Amino acid sequence: MRKNISIQKIVLTTIAVVGVLSVAILAPNALQVIKQFSGRKKYNQKKYLNNSIHTLIKKGYIKFETKENGQKFVKLTDKGKIELLKYQLGDLKIKKPKKWDKKWRVVIFDIKEKKRLTRDILRSTLNRLGFIKLQNSVWVYPYSCEELMIMLKSDLFVGKDVLYLVVEKIENDKWLKESFGIQ
Repeated sequence: MRKNISIQKIVLTTIAVVGVLSVAILAPNALQVIKQFSGRKKYNQKKYLNNSIHTLIKKGYIKFETKENGQKFVKLTDKGKIELLKYQLGDLKIKKPKKWDKKWRVVIFDIKEKKRLTRDILRSTLNRLGFIKLQNSVWVYPYSCEELMIMLKSDLFVGKDVLYLVVEKIENDKWLKESFGIQ
């Protein structure tokens, strides 16, 4: 199952990088990428690729289109773009310095209900990165992550809805320090 998810990620990424991709071009390119990431294990790559493509179509992440000249193309749907974003955000990491600078990084946001999925993705990403929730829309982290937050805001299209703060003191922060294992 994990292998299929990786292949789906490769297929979605391949389509996203190129934009609209000819079906004839998709298979060889995706197979080359799969070979690079598969290690030495022997398995039927075409079978896994076809299964992954079928699953992506079934989930509504990609769709086939036929041009006027009869050539078939595969295209990422809006739902597929959101799924790809989830994969990409899953790859994010924050580099921790050896010594804490005694400043807190606080992320606050006010994302409207009509963008609930975006809000949920942001919360899930902050949680996965190790942020601690102070309130539903207030999260804290002890290390610098401004560049990552800029990228995250850009990827999620939530520029003004999310604020990144650097603060010197949070009232009663002893429990936070203990949670992060810092002094």
